[in-house]
Amino acid sequence: MRIPIYILLLLMSLSTTAQISKIEIQATGLTCSMCSNAINKQLKSLSDVENVTTDLNTNTFVVFLKPNNTFTPKTFKDSVEKAGFFIGTMVVTLDNSYLQSNTNQFIALEDKTVTSSNEAAIRILDKGYVTQKEYKKLQKKYAKVASYSGVNEEVYHYKFNN
Repeated sequence: MRIPIYILLLLMSLSTTAQISKIEIQATGLTCSMCSNAINKQLKSLSDVENVTTDLNTNTFVVFLKPNNTFTPKTFKDSVEKAGFFIGTMVVTLDNSYLQSNTNQFIALEDKTVTSSNEAAIRILDKGYVTQKEYKKLQKKYAKVASYSGVNEEVYHYKFNN
């Protein structure tokens, strides 16, 4: 009788894995290559990070992750802030089935049919994941979405990245 319980617990733990495969972060406040190095170092220090590429012209960091990681967008936001900078945009590429089955954690702000591909690229639109100026505009635009104006760091509002 114990074996089915262990199997059930294993399946439950697998379903909570976000299956994020890639994060694209455009950071703000960078003034030199040393700033970029500080963020790069923070991102590379995370377990399950396979590789980080940097574009100094656009201050963009693309983080490639190992399969079956348990990261959330907040992990990367915290890393960039720990380096002393902020996020201007964040695009998360994750498992499409996870996105569809976790509508309490990932809330779509715009209706769009999910593609049939295995992965979806979404842009996180919450405070701290966009610039302050953009967040003020988004607050007005999504004023009727009750959860958007609330402060819950475990809920991510998004739109599909085009």
